[in-house]
Parts: sequence; C-alpha cells; structure tokens
Amino acid sequence: MAEMTHQILILGAGLVSGPIVELLLNDNDFRVTLADIDVGHAEKLLKGHSHGKAVKLDIGNEEALQKLINPSSVVVSLVPYTLHPTVARACIKAKVPLVTASYVSPAMRDLDQAARAAGIILLNEIGLDPGIDHMTAMRIIHAILAKGGTVSRFYSYCGGLPAPEANNNPFGYKFSWSPKGVLLAGKNDAHYLKDGEQVDVVGDELFQHNWEVTLPSGEVYQTYPNRDSLSYINTYGLDGIQTMFRGTLRNANWCETMDVVKKLGFLNDAETQMGTNFSPRALTAKISGLSASDLETEVAGKFQLDEGGAEMSALQWLGLFDAKNRQWQAQTPIDCLTELMLEKMSYAPGERDMVVLHHEFEADFPDGRKKYLSTLKDFGIPDGHTAMARTVTLPVGIAVKLIAGGQITATGVQIPVIPEIYEPVLTELEKLGVAFDEQEISLD
Repeated sequence: MAEMTHQILILGAGLVSGPIVELLLNDNDFRVTLADIDVGHAEKLLKGHSHGKAVKLDIGNEEALQKLINPSSVVVSLVPYTLHPTVARACIKAKVPLVTASYVSPAMRDLDQAARAAGIILLNEIGLDPGIDHMTAMRIIHAILAKGGTVSRFYSYCGGLPAPEANNNPFGYKFSWSPKGVLLAGKNDAHYLKDGEQVDVVGDELFQHNWEVTLPSGEVYQTYPNRDSLSYINTYGLDGIQTMFRGTLRNANWCETMDVVKKLGFLNDAETQMGTNFSPRALTAKISGLSASDLETEVAGKFQLDEGGAEMSALQWLGLFDAKNRQWQAQTPIDCLTELMLEKMSYAPGERDMVVLHHEFEADFPDGRKKYLSTLKDFGIPDGHTAMARTVTLPVGIAVKLIAGGQITATGVQIPVIPEIYEPVLTELEKLGVAFDEQEISLD
C-alpha cells in the first residue's frame, strides 16, 4: 500500500523559514505550499523543488487564505504573531491542525474549545524560546518528580548571538531574526519569582534589570527578564517553587547601551513628522529633545555617560550622531533604528550565528539536594542556515510530521509540555544535531 502524501501549507517565507522547508521537502511523503506576500522570497526558498509550490498571499484576504488551508493536512504559521488567530480560525473551519512557534496570545487561547470541537490541535510555542526551552525543561522536571523530588529553583536563559569570531561590533549582537521584533521585545514588562518574592519590572526599566550569568563552560553573558515567568509556574506544574526566572542572554554592554537607546526615544513607534530625508543626528536630537549642535556632550550629560565610554562609542559607531542626510524607508524612530541596525549589524557572508540555551534547576529529594544543569550551544552553518532558523523551525517541522503521521493526537490549544509532544520532538532534534549537555550535581 502506498504511503499517504501530506499537503503542508507554510505561511511566511522569512528569515527562519528555510530549515523547515528543507526538512519537509527532503521527505517524499510531504508536499509543501509556501505562501508569502512576496512570492519571490518563497520561490527562492523552494529552489525549484518538484514537491514545492510558491504562492502569493496577503493574510488579510481571508477568502484566499481559506482556499489554501482547506486541502492542507497541516498548516504552519510563521507570520507575525498578531495574525495567528486569523489563521487559526480558518484552520478550525477547515478542521486542519495548526503549528506556530509563537507565544499563546489571549486571542489564541480563546479558540481552545472551538479547536477541540473541530478535533484539531493548535500547537504553539514550539520554536526555540518558547519551544525547545519548554521541552527540555519538562523532560528534566518530570524526571525529578518521578524520583520523588521537588523543584525549588528554576532559571532558564536563552539568546541568539554572534558566534565568538563574528562578535565584532560594540553591541555584541547581530540580527538572525526579525530586527523590529528584537527591538519591540525591549519594551515588554517582566515578572518573575526570586526566593519566594514576586519581582515586577516595568518595560521602561527592563534593561536596567540585568546581571551576569556564567555557563558551565566558563563564558559570561548578561541576562535580563523575559516577559512573564510567573505564568510558567502553573504550566510546568511547579507549585510552591521559590525561584522561577526566564531570561534573555546577551553579550556584555548590550543592556547598558540599549537602555540609553530606549531613553533617547528610539523605540517609539510614532511618526517623526520629519519627512523622509534627514540625518540620524537630526533624528536623535528631535526625539530626545536635545541640541543637534552639541549632541554628544548633551547625551553624555543627560545620561551620566563618559563621552569616551562604551555606550557612547556604540551610539557613535551605529551612526546616531551622523550629520549627513539620508533617505529613510520609514518615518518612526523604531523603524529608522531598525534600518541603521540592519546596515551595521547583519551577518556578513561566511559569518556564523550562535544559539545558547541554559537551564539550572535545584531540587530537594528525601536524601538531599541536587542541581541540574542543561546547556545547548548550536552554531549556524556559514553561508547556510542560521542556528536561529534551525532551532526555531526544526521543532516546528518535526511536530508537523508527527501530527500528520498521527503520533500527536492531542487537540485544542497546546504548548509542548506534555510527553506525547516533547519526547518524540526532542528525540528527532538530537538526530539533527540539536542536543543538550546535561549535568547532575549533589548540593550536600
């Protein structure tokens, strides 16, 4: 009997879509329709493969979206997270499962009952962070619980960074996924638990709330809180835990520099009313309310910075004080900043990115206390797929295969914290070279 051919619809042909497209097209049981508002991006990723088809699609055209979803076996949404509920509603109508790498939004959560009634899964948070972090954490948590232990402290850190040899700019950062997404994340409020006390961090102070983390291999990074860690106490089944922290990892001086960038007004999304031809210096002066003629001195004075220090040097390098006019593609400070950063902070040919994900657990057992360390370090392929793209979309692709093949049967809105999902996905990831180094240490 011939194997069934599964029709997979992938929405979005952006920076991270390559690995999932390749993974599915390399399996003869799958056919891929890749839809994007820029069909040229989709065609480039498909590389003329006979099992792939590129389609132009505006997600806002719900009739065209529904027509693509109806004949599909599984749908993957790699478009901005605000569009996922629109896709999910169309999937429910067609009774077609959906997989995304994004956080579950309230609008997505509200579709749980409808998805269950349709008999389909809406699987979210199965990328890197969120995603691989959930799955590896739950594997260890369930193992601790099975041995009669109780988790008392949990720290999880994740960052997409330049590989050490490509870390050659003052920000210690380069973009391997949506630049504006990185910047917008710097405006989020954050909440976590520290020694039994809830800590609330307002978005305006996010970058001021940082400290150093040393990995088992000795590398030192900065961390700052990533959104709401408290919600995962219940998700992970960790009632009574004393410390629950999920943080972002960056190289030294990112937080201090980005705090100044934010205070200057560069994360603002209101139009500048300056037209489209002006200098970065004029923009910096306008949004900060400082004088363009003596801008460096005024910025240093306002934020108590050394004019020759690391933060000022980084702002100078990025071009925020440049007096030469340029033509801008956008007219909001955050979009102008994105343009400047993309010019200066993109990966050059042959450069590698790096993903670092590190968990630390402390657990109490009847016979003593133990610490568990779990670390992933994955590198991009020079002139090939980035580590970010691999670790975000390979778990998605594996989940698609499992759903299409009937190995994942859960319905409703799900994230990968149940063994039915995380065990087979992690097993397949390890076969693809995405594996963790784990240590168990007695604390007595």
